[in-house]
Amino acid sequence: MRGGDGILGNREVERRNVFVSTTRRKWLKRREIWLVVLGVILHAVYMMSIFDIYFKTPIVHGMDPVAPRFSAPAKRLVLLVADGLRADKFFEPDSEGHYRAPFLRTIIKGQGRWGVSHARPPTESRPGHVAIIAGFYEDPSAVTKGWKANPVEFDSVFNRSRHTFAFGSPDIIPIFCGAVPHSTWNAYPHEFEDFATDASFLDEWSFDQFQSLLNRSSEDSKLEKLLLQDNLVVFLHLLGCDSNGHAHRPYSSIYLNNVKVVDSIAERVYHLIEDYYKDNSTAYIFTADHGMSDKGSHGDGHPSNTDTPLVAWGAGIKYPKPMSSTNHSHCSFRFVDEHMHDTPTPTEWGLHGIERVDVNQADIAPLMSTLIGLPCPVNSVGSLPLDYINMIEVEEVHAVLANTEQVLNQFLRKSYIKQSNSLYFKPFKPLANCSSILDQIEHLISFRDYEAAMKLLENLRSLALQGLHYFQTYDWLMLMTVITLGYIGWMIYLVLHILQSYTSLPGNMLRKEQAVHQRNYTRKVYLFGCMLMGLLSVLLFLEHSPPLYHAYATMTVFLWTQIVSEYWLIKALWKHLHGRKFNYIVKLLVTTAVSVVILEFLVNSFTDRKLYTWCFLTIGVAASLYLYNSIPWRSGIPIFVCIAFWFLSVFTLMPAEIPDNNQLVIVSGAMIILIGIVARWLNLHAEGKYWLSISNHEVKKPEFPMLFQLQALLVGLSSVMVSLSTSHRTQKQELLALHQLINWSIAGFSMVLPLFSANGLLSRLTSIFLGFAPTFLLLSIGYEAVFYGALALVLMAWIIFENTVLYFSKVKKSSASTNNENDSVIFKLDERCLQLSDVRIPLIFMILFNVAFFGTGNFASIASFEISSVYRFITVFSPFLMAALLIFKLFIPFMLVICSFSAITKLHRLPRLGCYFLVIIFSDVMTIHFFFLVRNTGSWMEIGNSISHFGIMSAQVVFVLLLFALTNIYTKDIQCNSALATSHKAM
Repeated sequence: MRGGDGILGNREVERRNVFVSTTRRKWLKRREIWLVVLGVILHAVYMMSIFDIYFKTPIVHGMDPVAPRFSAPAKRLVLLVADGLRADKFFEPDSEGHYRAPFLRTIIKGQGRWGVSHARPPTESRPGHVAIIAGFYEDPSAVTKGWKANPVEFDSVFNRSRHTFAFGSPDIIPIFCGAVPHSTWNAYPHEFEDFATDASFLDEWSFDQFQSLLNRSSEDSKLEKLLLQDNLVVFLHLLGCDSNGHAHRPYSSIYLNNVKVVDSIAERVYHLIEDYYKDNSTAYIFTADHGMSDKGSHGDGHPSNTDTPLVAWGAGIKYPKPMSSTNHSHCSFRFVDEHMHDTPTPTEWGLHGIERVDVNQADIAPLMSTLIGLPCPVNSVGSLPLDYINMIEVEEVHAVLANTEQVLNQFLRKSYIKQSNSLYFKPFKPLANCSSILDQIEHLISFRDYEAAMKLLENLRSLALQGLHYFQTYDWLMLMTVITLGYIGWMIYLVLHILQSYTSLPGNMLRKEQAVHQRNYTRKVYLFGCMLMGLLSVLLFLEHSPPLYHAYATMTVFLWTQIVSEYWLIKALWKHLHGRKFNYIVKLLVTTAVSVVILEFLVNSFTDRKLYTWCFLTIGVAASLYLYNSIPWRSGIPIFVCIAFWFLSVFTLMPAEIPDNNQLVIVSGAMIILIGIVARWLNLHAEGKYWLSISNHEVKKPEFPMLFQLQALLVGLSSVMVSLSTSHRTQKQELLALHQLINWSIAGFSMVLPLFSANGLLSRLTSIFLGFAPTFLLLSIGYEAVFYGALALVLMAWIIFENTVLYFSKVKKSSASTNNENDSVIFKLDERCLQLSDVRIPLIFMILFNVAFFGTGNFASIASFEISSVYRFITVFSPFLMAALLIFKLFIPFMLVICSFSAITKLHRLPRLGCYFLVIIFSDVMTIHFFFLVRNTGSWMEIGNSISHFGIMSAQVVFVLLLFALTNIYTKDIQCNSALATSHKAM
């Protein structure tokens, strides 16, 4: 008979000869195990690559500080940081028209300079203080420390000072002073940070500590000597606004009153210092590390989080300057938070007549260093804001020169390190002659051409920052190329395995071509591959590359060696394709294009759950129209399929944070029982050709007596326990031991019962659905319980759709009864070859599997799931048990999807591992996309989500396989009537 539909073979190969060689079967099994192990190792190794590419620290050591060549404008510096203070809440008046910071407004109008300091996301306390005090932004490698600390030591203004006095939060002060021997510091206990109280007392604590220090100096000559030194820094960390903003929101009276408190502290510190020293040689800087959103959070790049106040006054600071067209530039410069330069000052601030000088947050570090005559921190990337400093022109130029040389030294150090470790070094060409540029600047300064020197310095500093980025990303192209080639090689290798092992590809033709040349050719390819691996390892070793670089290169070369060794197979495939009709090539290309579009849709769904709503609305209409053209409308099947998909589309419009609704959980229990009753009736009584394969009519295995009634009873009992457990815990604030025992018993017992159900497809899946329902209900707090039933209805609709497709494929099956002449394909008796049209099954599985991820939350962040879900099983804090219960709840929808997927592969008699490898190929298409979407800038949530998205897809090779193994306990003995009939006919 005529062969079928191409590479994936539209020919229906009935089954393998009963007498197929046992050794060939064992070979296929060993190869499948080898591919699974290789896939696990490959994804584990490549998953680590993002830390070598995106999350390497920008900090380098070994640079000498650049000594300033000017006299210090101030002897000491006072830094006041109001943690979590928004710029708008600081500058704007209250409802009565009174300003919340009267002292600092007096300073702005009569003594100092002001502006907005622009923070770069992540707008968190540690990165913000690092930017202010050390002059650089968040170290991306902090992800390896859970963003709790800076993983690499860094220089700061405090390091360079002669002595630093610091008081404030235990989360901030030790980071900067813990390892600085010339510092005196103190921090309050963590217990003081109580969100239930007004946290402004923490600010008063910091001030009291400093006041006490000055008072003690009159009795402590050693302390007095310390305080009278030059190059002194006083740092007060004022946490009140941050704590009150989190607890009460930034528009609350408590937060707004805290603004008045920090203003009062600034005034008292100013008078205290001036009365103590009486020399007018103190510089003062007041700012904030980040702002606060209206929701009482921070971290992202919203202006409410990035815009913070900056007020500077005292020794070395310019006086206020009236706004005019000459000093108000209209350039296109953007700050690190992507906000435009010279954005208009809000009228309600009442400061539009006074020049505003905005800065990047990291610019504050070189400003402080310059004010007290210290070298800039060697890791700083800040630019000295000259509009704040009161210096003569020659000193300004020397200050900017010192700032520029400090940034340039970092560039030169990175360049030296990379060059000393590279066999082929590519320098940053714009700075190839930086020494001559410095000589030219010195020449201009000596001739007092300060304006030209300034222009050259600005350009040189800009190039140095570009050079730092160049060397930070120096290895990106090489690493990304190697990793991408590795993923592509892995996918091609899997495709070749699928074509060889699970399709009706003409095997005899392959073996005729391979017989003469294959063995010698394969040896040569492996030898060349080993030589290439060795050569790359030697090159990487000579370049002192990290061990993982060797692993990336070795894995990629190994995969492509395997592909090239299959040259004769690839050549035969090419000939086979050339011999096919044009419409088949079009069909192959269209299938590939549609698959890629669906996978790209799934990639975007990770950031926008609402896309699934449109997806299911579309699928519901398309599937029902297909069924309407195939089977009678009066059967109700097309309408059911449409309604099921439309019902599921509602859930991805709902909030990821599930609100409590116990009544909905209880109603869901009744809905689940109703779905079970309907499924059982269809299983026992539905007649007609469309139900033949999935119904229980001809399956002779006796059902466990009263099993369905027992499962329905357990679902009802779990609904009752949801009500009892919740109401009692709400009233008594504890879980009764009896309720706890009943809940654990119901959950454990119900999941065992499906093993005793009849092995018909519909009866077993119904039993699995009812078996996991009690556990899911007991772990539910709201609408996710309804989602469980809705997902089951869609899975049922999928099975009905596939059963209809199967029925009509049998009707048109005249070309499917070809002789089984391909003896390279080894199947069980009841399995057939994969066809091109079978690609839809793994694709639909991918969609439903991802809906199980995002149907009721964001699986990428376990924090999006409510911990109260576990309170019906345990209320005493036990993080591991609670996390295990929460994760198991998330796995239950996955298990339903995989059980249905396994049942459909049995219905179509498809090799399940062949379908698994197709799923892995599709997952890796998404993995490559997520690999390029990983972020190392932005809020910690944005960075973390980008990592978790990549990690989730990379882990699917293991995750899906484990779930396949687990669900196989329930699905391994499922029998379909079509399969039984085929087996009996074969007998």
